[in-house]
Amino acid sequence: MIKKAWDFLRTPTARYSVGAVLFFGFFAGIIFWGGFNTVVEATNTETFCISCHEMRDNVYQEYKETIHYSNRTGVRAICSDCHVPKSWVHKMARKIQATNELYHKIVGTIDTPEKFEANRLEMAQRVWKVMKDTDSRECRNCHNFEYMDLEEQDKSARKKHVRSVEEGKTCIDCHQGIAHELPDEEEVVENEEVEEKNEEKEVEKEERKS
Repeated sequence: MIKKAWDFLRTPTARYSVGAVLFFGFFAGIIFWGGFNTVVEATNTETFCISCHEMRDNVYQEYKETIHYSNRTGVRAICSDCHVPKSWVHKMARKIQATNELYHKIVGTIDTPEKFEANRLEMAQRVWKVMKDTDSRECRNCHNFEYMDLEEQDKSARKKHVRSVEEGKTCIDCHQGIAHELPDEEEVVENEEVEEKNEEKEVEKEERKS
């Protein structure tokens, strides 16, 4: 059987043996994968993230004033650390989803400070929801309740973290606005009231059905 398999690989095609095709195909695959991975990683750099003025002139300027940008330990969390998953499958899913942002770039959805502010709440809530649904997965690349020495924290932080663990909360429940400015408070309250009313209507519909 081994001899037959070897003969098959050596059998000439129109110009090349099957073995030669597989050999060159293997190395071509490595080159393609290397190039693909290089491009993907390039889109995770801070330089790429702020290459458009929408990000550079708005959220990046806010981020530069936070502890994630500059701190006593010299450890910086860049855009992709918080907004791009580390695992390959989730990373690819996020990259595919990000193609939608190209459309909004073309049509100029947030190409002025005024448009950006008008859409800030919607964009923030979208990110908050993702973080909530994934149990703040990207935050946990650096932060983890299990790794915290609560005795080294001040009384307020220690109390809040203990309560968060007991209540099953995740990072984003308390740390919204940690790297970017929060949307207008009145707008947030108004939106929450609308959501509460919609939830009440849904409950009423379900009760009528039953």
